[in-house]
Amino acid sequence: MMKTLVAIMRPRLRPTAPACVAFLLCAWTVGGCSSADSAGGALESDGKKIVATISGEPITMAELQEQLGSRLAELDFQQRNERYELMERALDGAVRRRLLEAEAASRGLSLQEFVAAETAAEIEVTDEEIEDFYRENAAALEGQTLEQITPRIRDYLENAQRERALRKLARELAANAEVVLLLDPVRAVFDNGDSPARGPSRAAITLVEFSDFECPFCGRFFTTLKELEENYGDRLRIVYRQFPLDNIHPHAVKAAEASLCAHEQGRFWELHDLMFTEQDRLTILDLKEKAGRLGLDRAAFDACLESGRYLERIERDAEEGDAYGVSGTPAIFINGIHVPGGAVPYDVVAEYIEKELRRIERG
Repeated sequence: MMKTLVAIMRPRLRPTAPACVAFLLCAWTVGGCSSADSAGGALESDGKKIVATISGEPITMAELQEQLGSRLAELDFQQRNERYELMERALDGAVRRRLLEAEAASRGLSLQEFVAAETAAEIEVTDEEIEDFYRENAAALEGQTLEQITPRIRDYLENAQRERALRKLARELAANAEVVLLLDPVRAVFDNGDSPARGPSRAAITLVEFSDFECPFCGRFFTTLKELEENYGDRLRIVYRQFPLDNIHPHAVKAAEASLCAHEQGRFWELHDLMFTEQDRLTILDLKEKAGRLGLDRAAFDACLESGRYLERIERDAEEGDAYGVSGTPAIFINGIHVPGGAVPYDVVAEYIEKELRRIERG
């Protein structure tokens, strides 16, 4: 059960556009949405356009693009992705409602009667769960006592249970109803080049992770990655992209360099796994000790780590992440589709993978 109101992602302290988080609870009503054409696309289409002159000397759109760097691409991707996510939620709600209405009618029940009957057994909030929720969210509850806010917490947790029950029921009904979703997702197109990767190059699913070796949330997601690899095997390829949060994680950049120095020797993933297993030991001496323990050529590794030759490459990874709205770690993309929420649990990532596999099977 999700018991917290706020999910925290560590911010990458770079000069990127501000981010915002919206918490949406599903309802029976389905809303519409629209989005204006992105300013980024308009600027990119006409770089020679003159936007100002000074004593007859022009300032062009191209100059603005150069000044803004990846910010326009980031804004464009975010706007398109937010629009898609709104449309997807609306579509999921419409499909679910229609499935439930059809099943209710087949049983001679109203929609409300059917929902109540099917979810009643799934809804039970205990006093202990309410107390746990209160403790975990006390700072956000503005000094209200447990007794004052218990009815609201109970309603919130019951609604969350009801929502899960309805989603489960809708999935069961959809399995027998030949539901085909045709709404095209928004995809990031990455230049992964020779970024560290494991899994077949022709795998059906490519998972790109922007990550930080010192980030505790990335450490938590590390175990999820292992489970995904075990369950999806050759259907999954994992690509690691560097996104060290240098302002809050003092060892992250050097750890990123170390991983690429190990990559030179074909040992990236061994050092990757060891660093995430021992996140509390990432000083330069620790990194060199790990390389020695793994049997790497220590002279070559040490010289590489001291040279700083991968700093530019790490920055390029971070800039590409910026362009696709990455502002914290881990940031996960499935075949270019962003999975919001950072270190989300296994079943969330698996749902994105399964949806993508169904799209591929459909052709």
